Amino acid sequence: RLVAVLLALSGLGAALSAWVGATDSTALDEEAARTTGDAAATIDALTHTAWPYVTAAGGLLILVAGLLALRFGSRWPTMSGRYERDGTPRPRKAPRTAPDPDRPEELWKALDRGEDPTG
Repeated sequence: RLVAVLLALSGLGAALSAWVGATDSTALDEEAARTTGDAAATIDALTHTAWPYVTAAGGLLILVAGLLALRFGSRWPTMSGRYERDGTPRPRKAPRTAPDPDRPEELWKALDRGEDPTG
């Protein structure tokens, strides 16, 4: 649940910051006023590419993914203990024959059996 909440908040933050960055020209207006010396100077002919809006749309998709994970995440399958070891030592099998060092597949087979083929 925590990851889903963080995902939703991240998406919301990305969408809002991209939208505000694309629509807010306050910093540019202040710079225009400072540069020209006219306190009423503003930026009128400001255009943007589509990328801030694409970023906002991506943030909204992340927000939706987080909300879906929050809503339906408890129904998702979880990991089982099927492949967990219980901590008891496994019995070791005695090696049948020493691996032939000229055959790499024998070395791999020895490793699969849990043997050290180097010693």
